[in-house]
Amino acid sequence: MSVFESKEKMVEVLGGLFDILLSDPDAGPKFAGSNITIKFSISDPNAQLYITPGDGIKGEVLWEAKDIKPDVEMTLSGDTCHKFWLKQIGMPIALAKGLIKAKGPMPKVLKLLPILKPAFAAYPEWAKSQGMPV
Repeated sequence: MSVFESKEKMVEVLGGLFDILLSDPDAGPKFAGSNITIKFSISDPNAQLYITPGDGIKGEVLWEAKDIKPDVEMTLSGDTCHKFWLKQIGMPIALAKGLIKAKGPMPKVLKLLPILKPAFAAYPEWAKSQGMPV
């Protein structure tokens, strides 16, 4: 069974995490200014999560937005996503093992990693507050 008991729980937890990231006074504007749209194709449970630059000032979290063309697409399971944000698995290892498949220009993917630091810092406590195992 997946760490996320339902799609709704995943939307609540991951959507909340990205809201935290995009509201961060440093990371939020950097992400919006990056002009990069990321699509997370998540399985078990199945969902499509998009993080977009929004209006260029504040990014936007969207679910199942079929009319958006991402710059980068990450394909992974809900369990891998949870472990990634808990820093139990790093991006290079996950890519090498095929746990995460990345499509798009790798320089753009790598450019995003430093911007994600507040999300990594916030996730353990956020996940715990949402009843997730940490």
